[in-house]
Parts: sequence; C-alpha cells; structure tokens
Amino acid sequence: MSAETSIHPTAIVEPGAKLGAGVKIGPFCMVGSGVELGDDGELVSHVVLAGRTSIGPRAKIFPFASIGHQPQDLKFHGEPSTLTIGADCMIRESVTMNPGTEGGGLATTVGDKCVFLTGAHVAHDCKVGSNVIFSNNVMLAGHCTVQDFAIIGGGAAVHQYCRIGAHAFIGGLSGVENDVIPYGIALGNRAHLAGLNIVGLKRRGFSREVIHDIRKAYRLLFADEGTLQERVEDVAGTFDGHGVVQEILAFIREGGSRSICTPRDAHEG
Repeated sequence: MSAETSIHPTAIVEPGAKLGAGVKIGPFCMVGSGVELGDDGELVSHVVLAGRTSIGPRAKIFPFASIGHQPQDLKFHGEPSTLTIGADCMIRESVTMNPGTEGGGLATTVGDKCVFLTGAHVAHDCKVGSNVIFSNNVMLAGHCTVQDFAIIGGGAAVHQYCRIGAHAFIGGLSGVENDVIPYGIALGNRAHLAGLNIVGLKRRGFSREVIHDIRKAYRLLFADEGTLQERVEDVAGTFDGHGVVQEILAFIREGGSRSICTPRDAHEG
C-alpha cells in the first residue's frame, strides 16, 4: 500500500503536474506542469523534471538529474515531443534525458527496471529497452536503440543511429560507431566485436546447450568465406527454429543506418 505523498516545502510542483500515490519529493526539486510521476516515485533532492515527461511507478531519482528538458538538437523548434520512462528505474546523480524531435518520431522511450549511473546521458529519439544498465558517464547520441538487458560500461560513447542488441555488453571507454549484435561484446576506442557476452548469458540462466549453439553460430557468421548476407542465410538454415540464433539473424537482417560491428581482422596490429 502506498504511503502518503510528501513534498518538501522548498520543492516546486507546477500546476498541472500529475503525482501518483506515495510520491516523495525532496528539497529543492522542480516538477514541471507537463510531468507525470508514478506511484511511490522518489526525487531525492535537486531533481528537475520538465517537458512532457511520464515516469512509471517506483522510480528513484538522485540529485541534479535533469529529465525532460528540450533536446540538444539545433533543429528542434519546440514541437510537442515526449519522454517516457517505465517502472522501477533508478536514475543517479547528474543523469540527463531528453525528449524526442520531429526527425525521430517526437518520442524518447525507456523501459522498465533500468539503471542509469552518475552522469549518463540519453539523447533525443532514443529507444531504450528494459533491464538496461548504463554505467557512469555513458553517452548515448540521438536516435539510438538499446535493447533489453544490454549493459554499457563507464565512459562509453554510442554514435547516433546505432543499435545495441539485447544482452550485449559494451566495454568501458569504448567508442561505438556500428551496430552491436545481440549477445555480443564490443570493445575499443573504435569498437570492434570481441566475442559473446558469455558471462551475461550464464548469469541470466541460458543453458550450456544454447550457449554452445550461439558460439557456433557466431563463428559461422564471422568466418572469412563469403559475404555477411550469404553467411546469414547459411546460419539461418543450420539453426532453423533456434529462437536465440534467429534473434541475432533478425537483428542483422533488419539493418539500420550503421554497419554491423565486426571482429577485428586478426592480421591487424
């Protein structure tokens, strides 16, 4: 059962803001008129929620987070865009999240049970799934997609329009310029694919048999023979009906504005 809503006397909640049951708003926070904050949400202190921003229940947001201010896009001219954040998210100190723009469908979305550590940034028109973790100072440029259970290490930067697949892991300080397949690991200043996120797969209960199949499919997908498209079709036939492998293939087939991140050439450096 939700506790009574509590608003510190130094906080400002503008008329029109919608607060759920049991919300706690700490000192020196500001909640704009277009904001919706779900049941049992907590703003610790010095948090600013602005714009057409909707936050699901049980969010906890820490000092100096700036959520919902206008996008950092010079083409933005005040169009009625939104930022939607799901349930049970933790947003730590100095995190910034921006709503969408006309060029990206006017919406930025974040799923449930996500964690954004200090200084992380979610830019305009991004689509972030559920159970995603952004470590400190992660920089997500505009129009990016980050699928469920992805983890992005501290200080990593993701180029605009990139896609990060489900269960992928991005190493700290990496510069991601291309799409990272589901279950993949990307590392480096100009990130390359460095294998599969085996540790993450084990932690989330994937069986040894499934992990073995993903490894085999990975080796076939990034072999030297043929084109990537040819290898995708070969793997599709070999693993017909295998849900996890088909998920990887669907990601590659879907394509996007960026190329697929591939392993580094063994003959380089």
